[in-house]
Amino acid sequence: MIIRPEQEADQHQIRIINTSAFETDAEANLVDALRQSDIPLISLVADEANQLIGHILFSPVSLAESGHTPAITGLAPMAVLPAWQGKGVGSRLVREGLKYCTEAGYDAVVVLGHPDYYPRFGFVPASRFNIKSEYEVPDEVFMLKELKQSALLTGVKGVIRYHEAFNQV
Repeated sequence: MIIRPEQEADQHQIRIINTSAFETDAEANLVDALRQSDIPLISLVADEANQLIGHILFSPVSLAESGHTPAITGLAPMAVLPAWQGKGVGSRLVREGLKYCTEAGYDAVVVLGHPDYYPRFGFVPASRFNIKSEYEVPDEVFMLKELKQSALLTGVKGVIRYHEAFNQV
């Protein structure tokens, strides 16, 4: 299996992956809307013998706060075809995605996700950094991972706001 950047020819299969992995089309619609927004995205696929089996997307988020503003991206969505779930595909996508985010110059990544899954990659509740989600969610499901050590220890605080596409799907 290789993890590689999305290509234009992959878009239909990425939609199938997202609709297969989730109960609704919301995540697939979100991916399409973010692509159309012209914001910089990190979109990776898991390719097994020329068959796409997983997808992960990172998009920039803003931090409404005062003082130093770090570069933060949000992980959403991440999807794996049901037949491939539980086989390490998602873990590979997250690990490789974090590398791509670091290389792109991001200071941190936020995720709204399962509190038993994402800590294995170094995510901790964002509240530890005085950072909250714009959405009303339990503290333990809104997590953050610093990509640059101490990037968020300079009095950074505030509310993470996602691209408007997140509120339209």
